[in-house]
Amino acid sequence: MLRLVKNRIVAIIDFFYPPFCRLMPLQTFRYAACGGTSTMLDIVMYWFSFNYILHKENVHLGLWTISPHVASIFIAFCISFPTGFILNRYIAFPGSTLHGRIQLFRYFVLVIICIALNIVFIKLFVEQFHIYPTIAKILTTIIVVCFSYVTQKNFTFKIEQPK
Repeated sequence: MLRLVKNRIVAIIDFFYPPFCRLMPLQTFRYAACGGTSTMLDIVMYWFSFNYILHKENVHLGLWTISPHVASIFIAFCISFPTGFILNRYIAFPGSTLHGRIQLFRYFVLVIICIALNIVFIKLFVEQFHIYPTIAKILTTIIVVCFSYVTQKNFTFKIEQPK
């Protein structure tokens, strides 16, 4: 069943590849498709969390209060982390020779760094530049995605060369 789902996803992505074949390798296109899907899911979850779960209200956690634009990052993370890992592992970088647990650990470390970058940029854009939170999230995502792709390709899902 899972192989069937994987094969269908790959077939759909690969169907749209021919117009882009001169611009990028297939792996990069698959990463863009998986990353784009995961990113759109993250943005939609962020927007939904900010507007309908948190109702644009601060989250009070005893000693700490978290702004809704930052708390929404963590809610969206609960959906985008497993989705992103699965798509990257099985669709974008299936040739990685690293064990799954190593990939998962590295992916988790990368995601933590990306969350930190998200918080820094969201706070900067919303609190310093007064950009509406959803637009700030989109701008932040563009910056973080560029960092993430390079790191995933060369660290998280790299192909180890035989010694």
